[in-house]
Order: sequence, then structure tokens, then C-alpha cells
Amino acid sequence: MFEGPLLWFLNRGTGIVLLVLMTLTVCLGIVTTQGRAGRVVPSFVGQHFHRNVGLLSVVLLGVHAASAVVDTYVDIRWWQALVPWGGTYKPVWLGLGALALDLSIAVVVTSLLRERLRPGWWRGSTC
Repeated sequence: MFEGPLLWFLNRGTGIVLLVLMTLTVCLGIVTTQGRAGRVVPSFVGQHFHRNVGLLSVVLLGVHAASAVVDTYVDIRWWQALVPWGGTYKPVWLGLGALALDLSIAVVVTSLLRERLRPGWWRGSTC
């Protein structure tokens, strides 16, 4: 279907950028919830930056998964991008990527439903 090095470079490039962006998202999330963000910059700036970097990460993760499935260089089926087992090409790394995609979908869904959840459920505690 699609051939050429463009999808290969797009897939590898988005994968490398995703490592940096997701690490930054997690670090910003930790800093904003610890209450230390208000010392240098206002906390709402840190939360806004965390939310935007997270959104960019989710969009790039979709591009990364789609380019891996569409690229004909390696045979990755659409279901292998969602199910963490059963991959034929580098099954450990493909499984970890599928797990990351599944967890990102769970985070997005719970973030959208945050107002409807109990505060203890959102923070992962029972209080």
C-alpha cells in the first residue's frame, strides 16, 4: 500500500520524540501534584503545560501507531497495536508499545470522565 522511507522515518522519529514527551509529561504531572510548582511559576501554568504536553503526546502516539500499521516495511496488523501479545515483529517491544497505547487510552478516558469520578478514584486512593 504505502512504500518508501518516509513512513519508516516518520515512525522512528515519532517514537523517539514520544520517549521525551511522555517522560516530560510524567515529570510535569508529578511536580504539579506535589505542590512545588507554585514556587517558580504559578501552579496553573504548570498544569496547563502538563495538559498540553500530554495532549501532544497522545496525538503523536496515534501518528506513531498508525504509521507502524500502514508501513509495509514490517508487517504489523492493527490489532497488534492494541493487544500486548501475539505480535510477530519484535514481540517484546511491540507488546510494550501496545501496552503504552492502552494505558494512554485509559488515561485519556479517565481524564475526560474526571468530573464524574470520586476524587479518591481519580487520585488512586480510597479516601
